[in-house]
Amino acid sequence: MNTLEIIEKYKIIPVAAIENVKDAVPLAKALIQGGLPVAEITFRTDAAAESISAITAECPEMLAGAGTVVNKAQAKQALECGAKFLVSPGFSPSIAKYAQKKEIPLFPGVCTPTDIMAAMEFDLKVLKFFPASCYGGLSTIKALRGPFPGIRFIPTGGINASNMAEYLAYPGVAAVGGSWMVKKELISEGRFDEIERLAREAVNTVI
Repeated sequence: MNTLEIIEKYKIIPVAAIENVKDAVPLAKALIQGGLPVAEITFRTDAAAESISAITAECPEMLAGAGTVVNKAQAKQALECGAKFLVSPGFSPSIAKYAQKKEIPLFPGVCTPTDIMAAMEFDLKVLKFFPASCYGGLSTIKALRGPFPGIRFIPTGGINASNMAEYLAYPGVAAVGGSWMVKKELISEGRFDEIERLAREAVNTVI
């Protein structure tokens, strides 16, 4: 399976901000044990790049991507660390060009028709809808699918265990992104058993 097929299979992308590299591999193993071998490691922390390197080296079965990629330099660094996909909070032509050149999947953040049309210029058809809860959630996604029936979305921002099933039931949603099972405090406190439990609970909800 290619990257998108794997994401569509599991339907959930845990979005993790790792503060300490030592937590990267235990986190990945907890998600894998929970039946969710996918993670977006955000560049919101200084440990992001090294964490992606550690995960890709020690947990090859994990599909690890880089999130909160806001410029081409970060995109380049992420790929050098072994990231299998890129996620950006907004649409950047320079990141899109780089991802296209490197043939790496990119899921840029959009929330308006203008954003979507800009992404379509690069033949991007699966887009992050962010921040979902602030921009009308599923009702906005349904409205956007009117003029853009070929576009599918990965809503992120305000997605949790109680509302993800509603999003995933809509054909225009390829997957959802969320941090409820990988909250910063769970990671920093070493509560990997709880992360595994929450991941398994999420997987059982959508299967």
